[in-house]
Amino acid sequence: MSASVPAGLTELLKGYTLEVLRRRPADLLEFAVLYFTRLREQRSSSRRSPVTRGEAFDRSSSGDGEEEEEEEEEDDFPDDFTFKVCAEAYNPDEDEDEGDEPTVVHPKTDAQRQRLQEACRDILLFKTLEQDQFSEVLDSMFEVLVQPSECIISQGDDGDNFYVIERGVFEILIQKDGVSRCVGRYDHKGSFGELALMYNTPRAATIRAAQEGALWALDRATFHRLIVKNNAKKRKMYESFIESVPLLKSLQLSERLKIVDVVGMKTFSDGERIIRQGDSADCFYIVESGEVKIMIRSKTQAGQRSQEEVEVARCSRGQYFGELALVTNKPRAASVYAAGETRCLVIDVQAFERLLGSCKEILKRNISQYEQQLLAVFGSSIDLKH
Repeated sequence: MSASVPAGLTELLKGYTLEVLRRRPADLLEFAVLYFTRLREQRSSSRRSPVTRGEAFDRSSSGDGEEEEEEEEEDDFPDDFTFKVCAEAYNPDEDEDEGDEPTVVHPKTDAQRQRLQEACRDILLFKTLEQDQFSEVLDSMFEVLVQPSECIISQGDDGDNFYVIERGVFEILIQKDGVSRCVGRYDHKGSFGELALMYNTPRAATIRAAQEGALWALDRATFHRLIVKNNAKKRKMYESFIESVPLLKSLQLSERLKIVDVVGMKTFSDGERIIRQGDSADCFYIVESGEVKIMIRSKTQAGQRSQEEVEVARCSRGQYFGELALVTNKPRAASVYAAGETRCLVIDVQAFERLLGSCKEILKRNISQYEQQLLAVFGSSIDLKH
């Protein structure tokens, strides 16, 4: 029995597939429900307001949702709300002349700068910035003190600033059919306002202060120059490298793209310690360039750790380290030092748990290889799993 493809099916699935690749949701089924439900709603209203672009979906406004790190675009409202993007996304490659613009600097006291650094510490959009870029962002941000019931941004307005919350509770309000309703809130942390800046769209929600609070704002031009353009270049830079890492080849393309979004980069000088034996684990490393030495302190006959460290292995481009403590939930089993100038991609423990779950069996198998290396060095077996 032959079957023909129904008219419109190809375009329907193409639109959904493009949104999956762009947003990279953790739950494809839930994402599909939201996507097609919203598509049906828009079809019914298309006579009044035709849709010009595809749908975009957002994470939880609380900042603690499961999709937080894989979606660097921390938008203006929670993940049960969908909206249409009505303009072309900002293209960083079209703004090559932006580097000639003068840097905007807002002077700050030491106390202000310390508060600002603390507020920005966990902002995902800043994770991939170099230290000098991050410092420039901090220089360019300015403090905004708000009063109860004050509207910070209003639905439908053009985007002017990106905001990071230092303190205060902020309500997320959506107006539909003439009725405004609260769909979420930020509680003393998080950021908002970047969606309109990244996609050149009107504000998709109103953000109103529920109490007295303080924000730090970054203007539109500086946001484009330092954040959007940098993130786009980082993606281009790391996508091919991530694909070349043997460990990650078992991941699907969408999973590798998620890793590109959450990865950070650190540079280490020759001899600099990257990991210290006995410390708790907070991240996982992949060597991008250079080389690292894996060093371990053996136990004496009395069962105590000696102070002398012995080299047991080296890792070069494409190889990884630091995963052992994350897999076993134990302290770091070895120290790691840079052997020459070294650059490493860094994935924190939360992203490791969520994005590399399918790789854990491979990582566990590698533990036996480590134990054999230690046996060759020390002449006795060391159980790294216990």
